[in-house]
Amino acid sequence: MRAIMVMFDSLNREFLPNYGCEWTKMPNFQRLAQHTATFDNFYAGSMPCMPARRELHTGRYNFLHTFWTPMHPYDDSVVSRMKIAGIYTHIVTDHFHYWEDGGSGYLTKFDSHEIVRGQQGDPWKGQVPWPEFPETLSRRKTGQNWRHDWVNRSFIQTEEDMPQKRIFDNGLDFIRRSADQDNWFLQLEVFDPHEPFYTQQAYKDLYPHDYHGKNLDWPDYGKNEYGDAATEHVRYEYAALMSMCDNYLGKVLDVMDEFDLWKDTMLIVNTDHGFMLGEKEWMGKNVQPFYNELVHTPFFIHHPNVNCDGQRRSALAQTVDIVPTLAEFFGIEPPEFMDGKSLLPILKKDEPIREAAIFGVYGGHVNVTDGRYVYMHACADPSNEPLFDYTLMPMHMNAPFKPEELSNMSLTKEFAFTKGAMVMKIPTKIILNPYWYGSMLFDLQNDPHQQHPIDDSQQQLRMIELMRKLMKANDAPKEQFERLGIPYDGELKPELLETFKCTKRSGTENMKNLTPSAQKAAAVFLSLTQMEYKTQLENSLNQLDKEEITTSDVLQQAENLMQPEQGEQILRAVKNYL
Repeated sequence: MRAIMVMFDSLNREFLPNYGCEWTKMPNFQRLAQHTATFDNFYAGSMPCMPARRELHTGRYNFLHTFWTPMHPYDDSVVSRMKIAGIYTHIVTDHFHYWEDGGSGYLTKFDSHEIVRGQQGDPWKGQVPWPEFPETLSRRKTGQNWRHDWVNRSFIQTEEDMPQKRIFDNGLDFIRRSADQDNWFLQLEVFDPHEPFYTQQAYKDLYPHDYHGKNLDWPDYGKNEYGDAATEHVRYEYAALMSMCDNYLGKVLDVMDEFDLWKDTMLIVNTDHGFMLGEKEWMGKNVQPFYNELVHTPFFIHHPNVNCDGQRRSALAQTVDIVPTLAEFFGIEPPEFMDGKSLLPILKKDEPIREAAIFGVYGGHVNVTDGRYVYMHACADPSNEPLFDYTLMPMHMNAPFKPEELSNMSLTKEFAFTKGAMVMKIPTKIILNPYWYGSMLFDLQNDPHQQHPIDDSQQQLRMIELMRKLMKANDAPKEQFERLGIPYDGELKPELLETFKCTKRSGTENMKNLTPSAQKAAAVFLSLTQMEYKTQLENSLNQLDKEEITTSDVLQQAENLMQPEQGEQILRAVKNYL
């Protein structure tokens, strides 16, 4: 038995012809549909990159316990189980987060791993002087990620240089050398079409348009402020990179044909999450409620033992379900403490394997869908507390935790999945705060693009009950229920919904003459800074001696109170919440 997983990053399914897009050029994705089952109701779980990849190893939701994290000593990886069972495992990837502090322990689970350097902010080529930046709208162009990206681009000038091409070349080489061998698993994982949407002119020429503005292949995360012409350009840049992905996907299909691998080799084509490209006024990910453009992901699978090629499947599934499916295919025991369910019943007869699915990011909304409704549940208080990070590996994306972050750390072994190991329980404050977006319920049957939240208390209570059930199954921390304002046990009564509509004390009670939007801006600012500037902001606004204090007044006074670098990040977050 053999399996190949072709994994793209940040793949928005609304750009694929397989899901109804009529203007993008992607013939190989259309060709893929002839050889696979296409899933219409597939969802991400834990956002973004490394949380999703931890799910791909463990089959267990990550986001309720911790954020960006290495693999832990107690993590039960399906890749490790394959290796123990004598199934050779290999990964080829340019996803540079694997070799940062927060991505350790993933690649070494494989028998072998092949790294391709140079994507985005990968600190690949050394260069002492700062590169020459083109004029750009981004306010991040002085950061290290931007520095490395523009240095890297100077070494990636032709298609032969592109990391994506090198990934597929190396992956296809492994397949060709292993086509006559049995018992292996290949994860062929590319960073594209993740931003920056940097590709070659031949792919850009597929989407001709008249644009003479600034460089926007790496758009800022947040509310979209680019305007219609620039937004259209960003979407074409993304489409061009997706067409490059399509081209190299075709080469995998070619080699499957060449060696007749369809008869005994599983093929999975998937992604970790999508990307917002101006939909509902947003750009990027991780800064707004997780709409379907981010979490309702494309998924394709060819199972050599099931006749489902060219068919569509409507049953609900998600990333954690890939793990037990691989374990079942290879005839090995799946990891312990999984939230995932095998996809085989869906593949055979489109039979449901789950009543609902939860998804989200650490400290953000906890979201749940039953396939028709999507419910986004915010925290119950502006403090977004209590919130603890449970980890034995205290790492951020590219740096360890600072000593002061660990000063109030305690130890606990309250979770079964840690197998008796004590783990750190670290109090956490984060800028992401779902309180300011509120809870939202969408009916996808009548509103597939999530334009109009509905007010239906019966459905809301039902979705909260589904969410609570899945959180318990995941062994979610008790304080997550407290943060969300949901009782851990007992009946969920309609009166509970009223508590989510209450406006809590926000620190703005003594600020005079604020417009409603200005009051919200002040409250958001104070919550993001943990009330550090409460007295100073109150005094400065009250001294303005104006009959009406506007949002601009609040933002200006808030900016005056902070250091420039901190202020830019905080004020951008405030604007996103307004």
